[in-house]
Amino acid sequence: MKHQQDLTLIAKIISAVERRIPEYLANDEDRQNNEGNCALCLIEDSGAIYGKLFGKDKIRLRNSFRLAWIKASQVWITGLKTGEFEKQVYSGTLDDAPFGIIRPEFIGWEGGQPIKIDGHTRLSAGFSGFRGTSDLAIVQQAVADALASK
Repeated sequence: MKHQQDLTLIAKIISAVERRIPEYLANDEDRQNNEGNCALCLIEDSGAIYGKLFGKDKIRLRNSFRLAWIKASQVWITGLKTGEFEKQVYSGTLDDAPFGIIRPEFIGWEGGQPIKIDGHTRLSAGFSGFRGTSDLAIVQQAVADALASK
């Protein structure tokens, strides 16, 4: 994908996430976690970072984006979903040394995932504010929405 196409797709993903937030806030378990304060972080393979804060509580948003960035950056480094990387390391099927992330810094929670757009483009996504499974799902659904509107 060309850079302008990447930026257009990223903007569509961010908008699609924003449109889906009310759906997740309708779930009591998700709403209790964040009261509508959540954050998205997307990292291109080149290292360019994009994101958005959703909500009004600047302190909670700061923490949500910090977690979203940690999730996205771990995916950017490892190429694996958060939670999956840790499972492989702790089960002995993957050596963590080549990745340079020390074990106390493993995120462990779901919410970070690689997103393959086409044969040439991969985004590393991190979302924080809802339950881990919801963090994953909202981004997956937003990407599907964005790709469908191409």
